[in-house]
Amino acid sequence: MEKKEAYQKKMEAQLHEWQAKIDVLKAKAAQAQADRQIQYHEEIESLQQKQKHVREKLNELKSAGTEVWEDIRDALETAWIDLKASFDRALVRFR
Repeated sequence: MEKKEAYQKKMEAQLHEWQAKIDVLKAKAAQAQADRQIQYHEEIESLQQKQKHVREKLNELKSAGTEVWEDIRDALETAWIDLKASFDRALVRFR
């Protein structure tokens, strides 16, 4: 398998994993008190926007030629790190 294709599959699997974690936060939000629900929903909205950005970068990567995919991969990695850090903060915040 080509390096680019393997990377794409890895990132898609990780996106699915993050979606499952966001779904867990949504379930917790539904059970929280009203004031906490607002905080959950704000955090979830932020995570979903960052996840959307990662997905957009992944789509750019898919359509990129072999000569530029590594440059796009770097931008995707940066977006991924931002998403992960935000999610880690959300988990600590809503324990």
